[in-house]
Amino acid sequence: MISRQEVIVPEFATKYFEATTHDDVTVALTESTKQFKKLLKKIPKKKIDYAYAEGKWTIRESLQHIIDAEKVFSFRAMWFARQDVSPLPGFDETSWAFTSKASRRNWKDMMEEFFAIRNSTQIFFGSLDDEQLKTKGTAGNNQVNVVGLGFICAGHVVHHIRIIKERYLSQMKSEA
Repeated sequence: MISRQEVIVPEFATKYFEATTHDDVTVALTESTKQFKKLLKKIPKKKIDYAYAEGKWTIRESLQHIIDAEKVFSFRAMWFARQDVSPLPGFDETSWAFTSKASRRNWKDMMEEFFAIRNSTQIFFGSLDDEQLKTKGTAGNNQVNVVGLGFICAGHVVHHIRIIKERYLSQMKSEA
């Protein structure tokens, strides 16, 4: 098993790695999935298109962002695990959110898509050996290893769970 000291993540992703508490990336992924499923069940349908402030994403747009990021991070992990040395570009989450047209998407379909992608992510990381998990690559001009990308997937969801609870759901209670 890879120790947390062997995890390499870019500086911007440190908060995602630190949001995870497990030493095993597959356990971290499983736990964040359970937490997210529990949270999504608590969101009232009338609040899915709620934004806590002007110019901030709605909950629906946040879910689309989480879906997009999971796809990107998982793809990067596969790329590096297969030992492709070509560097990968970064992605602009703000422009992606703007062009995603998430507001037109069906909420149930979006949840189904996230859990299908997350299931694939979990199976993929569960299939990797230590050598593959330690493999490094460059994405968005940042060095990262495969196991780091797994922790980024898990922690990114935990990060957004906190944001939704603190900035969306707590404010909704005060509006009631």
